[in-house]
Amino acid sequence: MHAERTTRVAVVRREVATGWRFGRVHSRNARALLAAALSALAVDPWRQVSAQETPLNATPQSPPLNESQGFFEIVLSGGPVGWVIMFLLLGLSVTSVYLVIDQLITIRRATLMPDGLADQIQQLLAGGRVREADEACRARPSFLSFVVVHGLSEVEGGWTATEKALEDALAEQAARLLRKTEYLSVIGNIAPMVGLLGTVTGMIMAFQRVAVTQGSAGAADLAEGIYQALVTTVGGLIVAIPSLGAFAIFRNRVDQFVAEVAYLAQHVFVPLKRRSGQSRRPDKSPPAPPAP
Repeated sequence: MHAERTTRVAVVRREVATGWRFGRVHSRNARALLAAALSALAVDPWRQVSAQETPLNATPQSPPLNESQGFFEIVLSGGPVGWVIMFLLLGLSVTSVYLVIDQLITIRRATLMPDGLADQIQQLLAGGRVREADEACRARPSFLSFVVVHGLSEVEGGWTATEKALEDALAEQAARLLRKTEYLSVIGNIAPMVGLLGTVTGMIMAFQRVAVTQGSAGAADLAEGIYQALVTTVGGLIVAIPSLGAFAIFRNRVDQFVAEVAYLAQHVFVPLKRRSGQSRRPDKSPPAPPAP
C-alpha cells in the first residue's frame, strides 16, 4: 500500500515538472515572437488602425449620413443649367394646364350640339322654310349649326352638292377642334426631351469635375452630381405623362362628337333628301290612250 502511494506521487511530480518546463519554453517562444513582430513593424499599439490594416472579420463602420434634401433644394442645387431647364418645364406645364382647361370648356356636348337645334331645323326644312332654318342656325352658333349652314348654302345645287358641303364643313370643324388638342401631344413629346437634355448636361459636368480633379473626387461627389441631374428628367416626365393622358382623352371625345354631328346633320336634311329624290324620280303614270 505504501509502495503504491509512493509510485503515484513520483508520477505526479514527473508530470508537473514536465508541464512546467513546457510552459516555460512556450512562454519564452511567444514572447520572442511578439518582440520580433513589434520591432520589425514598429507598431504603436494605441495607433488607430487604417482601412488596409483592418482585420477581415472586423465590422466596418459606416460614415454618418447627412439629412436628405428636399425636392426644391435639389432643384436649386442644379446650377444655372438646371434652373433654365426647370424654367422651360414650368412654362410647358402652365401651357398644358391652360390647354386642358380650354378643351374641357370647348369639347362639350352642350357647346357642340345645343339641345333642340337639330329638331328645330328639321321641322323648318320639312316645311320648306330654308331661310328660317339658316337664321336659326346663325342665332345659335355651334359645331352643328356651322355644318348645317354650309349644307343649306348648297341646297339649290341638289343633294349631291349639299352632301359634299356637309362633309367639307365637318372636316374643317374637326380639324379646328383637334388643333389645340395636338398641342398637348407636342408638349408630351417635348417635355421628356427637355428633361433629358438637363440630365445629360448635368452628367457631363459631374464627370468633368472628376476629370479636372484627376480622380480625387470621390464617389459621393459623382453621385451628388448625377442625382441633381436626374431631377430634370423627373420634371419632364411629370409634365409629359398628364399631357399625353389628356391628349388621348380629348382626342377620343372629339372623334365621338364628330361622328354624332355627322349623324345629326344627315338626319336634319332628310326632308330635303326625300324631296330631291322625288323630283328626280321619273314619271311612271300610264300613257294616254290612243285617239280613236
